[in-house]
Amino acid sequence: MRHGLYVAPFGELSDVRALAAVAAEAEASGWDGFFVWDHVMTFDGLAVADPWIALTAVALATERVRLGAMVTPLARRRPWDVARQVAVLDRLSGGRMVFGAGLGGDSRRELSAFGEERDPRARAALLDEALELVVDLWRGETVTRAGGAFALDDAVVRPTPVQQPRPPVWLGCVWPHRRPLLRAARYDGVFPVSHTKSLTGDDLRALLEIVGEHRPAGAGAFDVVLVNHDRPGPDRVAELGAAGATWWLQGFGDRPRLADVRDAAAAGPPQ
Repeated sequence: MRHGLYVAPFGELSDVRALAAVAAEAEASGWDGFFVWDHVMTFDGLAVADPWIALTAVALATERVRLGAMVTPLARRRPWDVARQVAVLDRLSGGRMVFGAGLGGDSRRELSAFGEERDPRARAALLDEALELVVDLWRGETVTRAGGAFALDDAVVRPTPVQQPRPPVWLGCVWPHRRPLLRAARYDGVFPVSHTKSLTGDDLRALLEIVGEHRPAGAGAFDVVLVNHDRPGPDRVAELGAAGATWWLQGFGDRPRLADVRDAAAAGPPQ
């Protein structure tokens, strides 16, 4: 299992220089990844850093750790802009980007405040269509498509990512909802969360059984990425690893303190 830090770039941590410094410390201390939230508003009006600018600073400050935004609500993004942003960051980082995507929500009024689509089914359709477009555009070839939401006519996005056939695509889901797992099965990983409890080994086995039923043959490796605020002990690490978790992320909530993130970075990953 690999280990990363999962940081909301809010408040003190909206300073991308501070984020980059923490990421460099995390890399030096043995962490494997550094991931940021993708939001535009907070509950209490804190400053929020743009995830792509934050990841640019982090990429320049590090050499080894995996990077990504977890998760980008594609329904409020232009997929060709996202395809270019991820591709350029993949090149800048030497092939270290992960693309995390999901449905998003309106709990912080990030949809309603800006006139974005609020209906979950409509956003799910936008997410599916946009995901296909991002992956197609990463090939660097012309794309012509007349979909339900996006119409492209000999469109091309270059440069292409360093990673081939593409950067890993991880899909967010709220366990035990089944439909997002069917989406994740078509890509490279899942980022499951629960609003009521910490996920157990039995939860992961049930989740992976659903994914396995719908994953195309020969689709390759599949990541299971968990986040918790409490540092796990050896028994917890062993339980999750045995159940199929490939990443454990240290989270800090939506009111992160720079001092807490620095301390976690310096402490290194759990053993």
